[in-house]
Amino acid sequence: MLNHRTSFDRRALITGRVLTAEPVVTPPAGEIASIIVQTRPDQLDRVASDILALDGCEIHARDIKGKLIVVVDAPDAGALGATMNRIGLLPHVHSACLVFHAIDAG
Repeated sequence: MLNHRTSFDRRALITGRVLTAEPVVTPPAGEIASIIVQTRPDQLDRVASDILALDGCEIHARDIKGKLIVVVDAPDAGALGATMNRIGLLPHVHSACLVFHAIDAG
């Protein structure tokens, strides 16, 4: 069995105290994500139109069983999270799951 020793303890690592004090710089371009949205098949068109009414959202694909693949383009992580929450709270949406997320470098 290997026994590795480090110069910091686990608690410091978990609480972030081993990180540097340098500020995190937000990328200039924005965030992009794909979300799978599940609804009832008879509500698919209604949910799709509600999603398309949101800023930065487009429907990439759909299937007859009630799934939508939504692509969201947002200026920052906060706006992306807010849009995901709005989608998840729309009437007739059973679930909205993040399946891809990237920072768009422009």
